[in-house]
Amino acid sequence: MAKRTSRFVCQNCGSVSARWAGRCDGCGEWNTIVEELDGGGGVGGAPAGSSVSARRGRVVPLVALSGEAKEAPRIASGIGELDRVTGGGFVRGSALLVGGDPGIGKSTLLIQAAARLASAGHRVVYVSGEEAIGQVRLRAERLGLSAAPVALAAETSVEDILATLQAGPTPALVVIDSIQTLWTELADSAPGTVTQVRTSAQALIRWAKASGATVVLVGHVTKDGQIAGPRVVEHMVDAVLYFEGDGARQFRVLRSVKNRFGATDEIGVFEMSGAGLREVANPSELFLGERDGRSPGTAVFAGMEGTRPLLIEVQALVAPTSLGTARRAVVGWDGNRLSMILAVLEARCGVRLGSHDVYLNVAGGLRIQEPAADLAVAAALVSSLAGVALPAEGVYFGEIGLSGSVRPVARHDARLREAERLGFRAAVTPKNAGGEAAGRDERKGREVPSIGLEVGEIESLSDLVARIAAGSGGRILQRESETREEAPRRSAGGWAR
Repeated sequence: MAKRTSRFVCQNCGSVSARWAGRCDGCGEWNTIVEELDGGGGVGGAPAGSSVSARRGRVVPLVALSGEAKEAPRIASGIGELDRVTGGGFVRGSALLVGGDPGIGKSTLLIQAAARLASAGHRVVYVSGEEAIGQVRLRAERLGLSAAPVALAAETSVEDILATLQAGPTPALVVIDSIQTLWTELADSAPGTVTQVRTSAQALIRWAKASGATVVLVGHVTKDGQIAGPRVVEHMVDAVLYFEGDGARQFRVLRSVKNRFGATDEIGVFEMSGAGLREVANPSELFLGERDGRSPGTAVFAGMEGTRPLLIEVQALVAPTSLGTARRAVVGWDGNRLSMILAVLEARCGVRLGSHDVYLNVAGGLRIQEPAADLAVAAALVSSLAGVALPAEGVYFGEIGLSGSVRPVARHDARLREAERLGFRAAVTPKNAGGEAAGRDERKGREVPSIGLEVGEIESLSDLVARIAAGSGGRILQRESETREEAPRRSAGGWAR
């Protein structure tokens, strides 16, 4: 038998090195390198270095690119928000990875989905590697799901789990909670290590593809919010879902970051209650429920999360600083993008914010990622500096360029229709957004309803600043004339003397 060697693997990023070191060269983390026996990487799943000889490959038939393409068969979970994120339900033979902070509600969501499917007549298996059977039963009883015919097991051995699944009828859904607790005999390392997680996930995904069952893997997250273990597991599965939320708030957001059978960046919104997770059919009302439209520094952003339009309140506070360097604090948005908006306001619009502290917050704890929020952020900043409240019935969206221009964004009409549905009467949008006109869409053969909002189109950020400045008596533009006088005196080498 060939001699087996050892290697040193980083438990944070999966980098392999020839010797132990205190700091990983791949990710920079300290004390994450662990010695592991070289196993799980041999041919056919045999450990590397074993006496198993490599077989000759078989000829794979090649087919044409054209042909009949069928829609992937799905199983609806019965939970509308979960089905929205997955693209219409669980796809048979697929593997999903669900990550989230401890206690955020991953197990609660999955046991609710398992109970719904089992009550609908599907065979569902729930395998817990972290909790005993009694603990899972207590959760089901608290949620009122103890009568659901869900097959339950508490096991961590991959070989025992696969043998149990193959002994009976093929289930429609298998939930593994969690992948970091499993271990397989093909890898000589502790559960939770990179080798064990990768090898265990590969065995379960291979069985899912062969049997046609849907496998949902629960994954822990690291302190920076990423799923723990090797990133190759995220590439192996068909969909990656993140369950986000804040312990101080009741709502939870299920976000799709990868989906081979549906749209990415789709979200589902839930509210945590004593009876489990409750679907939020209208998230805009949730995020705008406690809004005070009479305060300066607040603006409503008409955004898009996947295919869903959302109205979110953006709050800004601009105050004179008492320090040598002004502070910039951001919650729920990109700090680098805030710095860009502040620079454009100063350079293109004459709004001086260098001697002011700036605080920006996205109400409700949601994180905004699309650049269409630039215009709403700028409106909130100028409103706070001027001390003038924006119209309570208006929404804002548009991308701001470095030249100060306001550029169109996608899904223009969907944003406006959501604002109109929630009672807003005005919108400030980019000019030439290319929205649908009222009338009939000949390409789709349907009637396009008219939008009843008063839409104010602007070409540059200075147009928005001028509107707000008109209500502030021009206080925020007190140095704009000075800036215009100094501009012709600039030269290529610096300021003209």
